[in-house]
Amino acid sequence: MLKIAIYGKGGIGKSTVTANLAAAFALMGKKVIQIGCDPKADSTYTLLNGHPPVPVMNFMRQYDREPESLDEISKTGFGGVLCIETGGPTPGLGCAGRGIIATFRLLEDLEVFQQVRPDVVLYDVLGDVVCGGFAAPIREGSARDVLIVTSGEKMALYAADNICQAVRNFEDRSYARVRGLVLNRRDVEGESEKVEAFARGHGVQVIGDIPRSREITLSEDQGKTAVEAAPDCAAACCFRELAARLLESEGACR
Repeated sequence: MLKIAIYGKGGIGKSTVTANLAAAFALMGKKVIQIGCDPKADSTYTLLNGHPPVPVMNFMRQYDREPESLDEISKTGFGGVLCIETGGPTPGLGCAGRGIIATFRLLEDLEVFQQVRPDVVLYDVLGDVVCGGFAAPIREGSARDVLIVTSGEKMALYAADNICQAVRNFEDRSYARVRGLVLNRRDVEGESEKVEAFARGHGVQVIGDIPRSREITLSEDQGKTAVEAAPDCAAACCFRELAARLLESEGACR
């Protein structure tokens, strides 16, 4: 099972990358689960035509109980991708990280992975916070690999540096590793060179390169991924290539 946590600076395009990867894996015949680990609960929006599932934390607040079945907290989206959102506390109250921890425990209690038996699990994680509950996807076997989404912008690379350091601090406990960087282009000057230099300095690879794309924006306006709505565009091709690369390297590691 390929289990990947996707991190990066807030607003860098993690949800776009995650959902398009999920769609690409699904078109390759893989059974996919995407878990949005953000209080905004918008990770799976483009896999579900703009209608994401009831977030786990919202369900628990509304009904004052834990969900009794997977159907209560999930929806099936494009290509059969199973979509789950953790949600978070009432804005201004509580800790979103605790919500992620509670959701992970619930998924374990419901034996979600045993029921679904996915080939790929993707965790779309809030911002560049790699502590407390936000580190849950890369602890205790939840995810084995980390993809860091970045651009050539200074603050995006600064966040990527923090994430690399945090993941390395977990290495002695056999947690996740950084699989590579995904360059989500912003067309800043010298962007490729800046990101490649960063990758060399941190001993990682640039494993994906997503061009700035009007088709992505237009697809998201429809509540869809570019892989679904504009399959022939350059960005969709790059997402499919990235998915294939990740599967190939997973097979090589076995």
